Amino acid sequence: MPRIGSTPFAFPDFRGATRRLVLWNLSAYFLLALMHLALPNQAEQLSDAFSFIPGIFSHGALWQPFTYSLIHPTGAVLNTLFELLSLWFLAGFLENAHTASWITGLYVASVLGTAAAATAIYACSSTLGFTAPQVELFGCFGGVFGLLVAIGLLYGDVQFLLFFTIGIKAKYLVAIYALLSIAMLFGQQRMYAFAQLGGALAGLLFVRLAPRRGISFFFSEGWYGLRNRYYRWKRRRAARKFEVYMNKQGRTVRFDGNGRKIDDHHNDKSRWN
Repeated sequence: MPRIGSTPFAFPDFRGATRRLVLWNLSAYFLLALMHLALPNQAEQLSDAFSFIPGIFSHGALWQPFTYSLIHPTGAVLNTLFELLSLWFLAGFLENAHTASWITGLYVASVLGTAAAATAIYACSSTLGFTAPQVELFGCFGGVFGLLVAIGLLYGDVQFLLFFTIGIKAKYLVAIYALLSIAMLFGQQRMYAFAQLGGALAGLLFVRLAPRRGISFFFSEGWYGLRNRYYRWKRRRAARKFEVYMNKQGRTVRFDGNGRKIDDHHNDKSRWN
């Protein structure tokens, strides 16, 4: 993968997967905000139901890993703004060199990896000798961290402006962010920090293992390949049945391994002698 030189702080085009991801989060934020104004009790219940809580997830709330990233507290306007601007900047930067399906797959893998890490630390807490609190995860921080890790791996020498003034390479920015998360493991926010690292690990694995054109393209290609193999098998079986039928009629008909008829007249050179 080619590396890019330094780049000024400028937001990329608002298009493709970047636009969809930001608009999904923004729409969910305003929908929840309107519900808080009209139906505050129901809005609170909805927020709790769709946020990710490992204890509730393990008891059957299987949708939470897919929905918690869309839940943003209406009171934390600045945090939500920072998350969505980061999502726009990082996803848009990557989309200049990758397909929309690849960006979406990376984001979803990072979000699910965050939830998986939180579930793992909650399930293993008793074995490790401490009781993990019922931390409620919400927001797209896991997906953002996964996007940041992807930039650090693929474009580590790209220089960004930290706090709009300090130039720093992407690989060093990822390292600082990871060290902060590791340091948080020794504080009260260990569940949150461990979940962040899970999102980063999922992003790393996606970059290393996923097809370059995205998961959806990979599965669609696999599906069409399976369907074509099935059709070729049906054609070969029909060809064999036709051979048996023609042999019973006293005629010889041959087909190749792909079920196509072999024309013996084109191979019979004696008629030209």
